[in-house]
Amino acid sequence: MSAWGAFIGLLVSIFLIIRKVSPVYSLILGALVGGLLGGVSLPETVSLMISGVNDVTPAVIRILTAGVLSGILVKTGAAASISNTIINRLGERHVFFALAFATMLLTAIGVFIDVAVITVAPIALSVGRKLAVPRSSLLLMMIGGGKCGNIISPNPNTIIAAENFHADLYSVMYANLIPALVGLLFTVYVIGRFLPRQNGFYASEEIDVQQADLPSFASSMVAPVVTILLLSFRPLFHVAIDPMIALPVGGIVGILAMRKWSLITDSLSYGLTKMSNVSILLVGTGTIAGVIKASSIKDVLLDALSHTDMGEILLAPVSGVLMSAATASTTAGATVASSSFADIIIAAGISGVWGAAMINSGATVLDHLPHGSFFHATGGVADISIRDRLRLIPYETAIGAILAIGTIIAYLTVNSLYASLFGYTDIRSGIYPR
Repeated sequence: MSAWGAFIGLLVSIFLIIRKVSPVYSLILGALVGGLLGGVSLPETVSLMISGVNDVTPAVIRILTAGVLSGILVKTGAAASISNTIINRLGERHVFFALAFATMLLTAIGVFIDVAVITVAPIALSVGRKLAVPRSSLLLMMIGGGKCGNIISPNPNTIIAAENFHADLYSVMYANLIPALVGLLFTVYVIGRFLPRQNGFYASEEIDVQQADLPSFASSMVAPVVTILLLSFRPLFHVAIDPMIALPVGGIVGILAMRKWSLITDSLSYGLTKMSNVSILLVGTGTIAGVIKASSIKDVLLDALSHTDMGEILLAPVSGVLMSAATASTTAGATVASSSFADIIIAAGISGVWGAAMINSGATVLDHLPHGSFFHATGGVADISIRDRLRLIPYETAIGAILAIGTIIAYLTVNSLYASLFGYTDIRSGIYPR
């Protein structure tokens, strides 16, 4: 199928999303247009779209069950307890690091990045008002930390990337650990020095941070710790516990430890609502991914990258960047990129773990563009103007770029180290396979 047809279909989807048409319908219509303009008949186009949806169905099931953990962390107050403890312990002197680290940790343990920002925002605004720190600066620290946590989390973007590459979820999360920590330091100590200072703190209302009924920090950490331990059984003990089991079990154990079983119904409803929205979005992304996968657009991209020294390696992160820019979503970007390019990336000699890790980090580079919901949700929670929110885009892009570059360097370093130790680079097993 013609690459131009798929490309035009993608442009149609982007145009409709920018025009505030439902992203799901925009992607479905874009897939239909792409297939027809690509030279495929209507029945064949529909077949490709359905095939793309079938490819993401296993990930959709795992994402829905992940709502148990996410819902429990948010509705029981565990997420708020964790963020408040970190910020209060680190103190006002290290406010930027505290905000970035708190949001990173919440996202890393399974809270959606936008929900993590919303959770941390009240105490961030309270501290910021006291210290006269601009709200845009506070928001950028939270977003930067959230991006770092998002590439090492059992969130939908990581789950779908691991699923499409048939890779172990824990290994994909662990592969990006060092890049995430580097990104955190870059956010706080580099970006933090070049933040826009012209917009002062001009909120008039007081932010009331409720802490009375929050669970303890220790009990709040039970759910994520149990989840990570269960996911680590496969690489450590060769006992495979699927994320579909590990994530809800971790959540249930956590709510029992916090003694808040009465909130189980609200937690499940909240988690299902959040994950249902993502799952429906994945249906739309699956349709256009099916069309892109059948087109020659991946060959065009690979040919363009072949003129560089690391063309095959760059295919994974660059595809993540491009698809996240098209959809303004980490999850949708990781879905389209991994569904469309997984086969050719693996054929190039890069294992599923590193392919998924590089696409996942690449999808954070441009997922904050204005035609996506993340841009508006985060701007709204900090109550900053559209103009001030737009000023943060270059800084957010720089943070995402550092994460993507960090994953590439991590892959090359581990690959080189393994080659020097064992004399070859075909490391297709273990936590850090090629």
